[in-house]
Amino acid sequence: MIRRSILLGTGSALPKRVVTNAELTETVDTSDEWIVERTGIRMRHIAGEGETTATLATDAAKAALDAAGLAAQDVDLIILATATPDQTFPATATKVQAALGIDDCVAFDVAAVCSGFLYAVTVADSMIRSGAAQRALVIGSETFSRILDWEDRTTCVLFGDGAGAIVLGAEESATTDPRSARGILASKLHADGRHNQLLYVDGGPSTTGTVGKLRMKGQEVFRHAVVNLASVLNEVMSMAGLAASDIDWLVPHQANARILDATARKLKLPAERVIVTVDRHANTSAASVPLALDLAMRDGRIKAGDLVVLEAMGGGFTWGACVLRL
Repeated sequence: MIRRSILLGTGSALPKRVVTNAELTETVDTSDEWIVERTGIRMRHIAGEGETTATLATDAAKAALDAAGLAAQDVDLIILATATPDQTFPATATKVQAALGIDDCVAFDVAAVCSGFLYAVTVADSMIRSGAAQRALVIGSETFSRILDWEDRTTCVLFGDGAGAIVLGAEESATTDPRSARGILASKLHADGRHNQLLYVDGGPSTTGTVGKLRMKGQEVFRHAVVNLASVLNEVMSMAGLAASDIDWLVPHQANARILDATARKLKLPAERVIVTVDRHANTSAASVPLALDLAMRDGRIKAGDLVVLEAMGGGFTWGACVLRL
């Protein structure tokens, strides 16, 4: 028998305030046409008073638990991926744990920026496979609006806030055929710290004593993203014993519509198989993959039996991909 991590439910949460490109032009030297042409983004959600990474994560977690038909007490592991925690410490995951009313479970944060959710899923899967956990809440939640330089039009128009969550559970199966096996079939992670200065925040507790602001060299990030995402997708599909043509749905990190298009072309994947939410959510960093996954699950596009690939790349650089069958 093989122990695998099965997707039991998904959920998401977005701040109440929606900011369109037109509204941004009132304070930023830009235009709707400029933003749409270069990024595909038309709007984003921005956290307001009382909305934090933890509150959004908690709402997304509750929705995922409800979809899974589970109570919070059924969870024995919470992993929260974020680059914008509520506090330097303790982990924002513990705030979610308390808000859900869970007295005791393993709870910690993962910091891998836009790839954080993929890192968190891989860690949760490893713990479930080893028997260290039975049911896991894996969350990506961000309030990137609070680390943006709103005078830098090349970055501030790209990001938004939000949270997405999934529930994973252990299941024993005798099936070894990747064309019929359910659950997480393979995952692969990478990091290359030599590219720190291409996408980073210029602050931190041990360097400046401040939170800092996001800085990015967009063209160089774009070039690395297309190559790395296509490469890791082929890599993880090979690990699973499958081909790119077997993919029913690709759920990529929602950074830029041009990156999504270029990656799909490189993989010879039809555009209709790629889940796209960047137009309405912008780049929500670690939240973007689970947000897009939840949307496609709830609108019925992704169905039981479908083969889904999740992939992302973020600052560090970090990047990764995961193959699962619903």
